[in-house]
Amino acid sequence: QVQLVESGGGLVQAGGSLRLSCAASGSIPRLYHMGWYRQALGKERELVARMSSGGNTQYADSVKGRFTISRDNAKNTVYLQMSSLKPEDTDVYYCRLATLTSRYYWGQGTQVTVSS
Repeated sequence: QVQLVESGGGLVQAGGSLRLSCAASGSIPRLYHMGWYRQALGKERELVARMSSGGNTQYADSVKGRFTISRDNAKNTVYLQMSSLKPEDTDVYYCRLATLTSRYYWGQGTQVTVSS
């Protein structure tokens, strides 16, 4: 089993920045993909950004140029640097680890609230 723990969420004014962290522990495979997703109440969870085991990245159009995903493999941690935050970025943000055999693990989520 893999456990994921997110941190770094909070309340920030529009235009501000936050950095989310997600630390993985447990039976971590040697190769895995990491990603950040977000979900508003009553809506489907959507991709924000993800990074493959090889370092390739993908971003949602709505966050391109504002958010940056990175990972520290030595620490089994993935980060999401969020800048120029907008009220519409307000959501619960979830970290996901995907194995190369398509097994998925999710964190418990961290709330990000952007005030106007």
